Amino acid sequence: MASFNHPPSHRTHVPLPSDSECVAGGNPFDDEASPVPIHIVTNASQLPAEFLNPSPEKQLVVGFDCEGVDLCRNGTLCIMQLAFQDAIYLVDAIEGGEVLINACKPALESSYIQKVIHDCKRDSEALYFQFGIKLNNVMDTQIAYSLLEEQEGQTRLPDDNISFVGLLADPRYCGISYQEKEEVRLLLRQDPKFWKYRPLSELMVRAAADDVRFLLYIYHMMMKKLNERSLWHLAVRGALYCRCFCINDNNYADWPSIPPIPDNLMVEGDAPEEEILSILDVPQGKMGRVIGRKGVSILSIKESCNAEIHFGGAKGPPDKVFILGPVRQVRKAAAMLRGRMMD
Repeated sequence: MASFNHPPSHRTHVPLPSDSECVAGGNPFDDEASPVPIHIVTNASQLPAEFLNPSPEKQLVVGFDCEGVDLCRNGTLCIMQLAFQDAIYLVDAIEGGEVLINACKPALESSYIQKVIHDCKRDSEALYFQFGIKLNNVMDTQIAYSLLEEQEGQTRLPDDNISFVGLLADPRYCGISYQEKEEVRLLLRQDPKFWKYRPLSELMVRAAADDVRFLLYIYHMMMKKLNERSLWHLAVRGALYCRCFCINDNNYADWPSIPPIPDNLMVEGDAPEEEILSILDVPQGKMGRVIGRKGVSILSIKESCNAEIHFGGAKGPPDKVFILGPVRQVRKAAAMLRGRMMD
């Protein structure tokens, strides 16, 4: 049991849909829910025992996110947020340090605890390079949103990845405006060290909690709609997203294995194709050719291939291209990219 010396001074709502709401697509704020505490955690003893000690008998689903200064391999992870049905925990990496984050390592790597997050790539990179944690078993709502759009017959455009603000605004999920997120982004542009200051301000606590408190609701709404094929794609792409920027020298041999294609999807003529992550090294001075003037070159490749293409960009690594998707599409994209490098 988590232990606290004093009652929490911050509270919020964690909306959870009833079965009838899931069917009817109801609004999570139609019924007033009892507020739950927001705990600021500086010691592992303040976290739930079932989180710290993952078990097949007590499997969990938690909302998850990270905040930091330039969140990536070279930045600083400052807060790790965990949303449970009855409480939100803001794990303070500045005050609790490496000891506290390492206490969470078994849970973050566990297959018994599903972490619901929106776009896990940079969070995973920060955890891996700063703490040696291999994030595992994520349900990435950005991936799930795209899969649901595909299920409904929508054509996905290159780089058409829903933002968290956009996801919350979608009436099929929450249908709410998240104006405060834009306010925090403005503050971050003015002072990139915003998340590093202590003590945490009321705005910091509220903004950190808001980034995870809706995730369990969205998880339930999405999981009700995803078919078996999409659920497999969700698991595979989540695992590939976790690995994406976490380059190592052993080809991810020490990472959890990628989920195999389930037997019930192995239908002759309609079985899904294996999905992979491929990383291309771009020679010095060639990245401009790969991207092209105003991005025209890379856009044409993305339009030609059913694969995701990501760049390290300013956060790095700057000399690599990351390609995720079905094997044949990834190989096609890689060949086209190599061709651009030779032009």
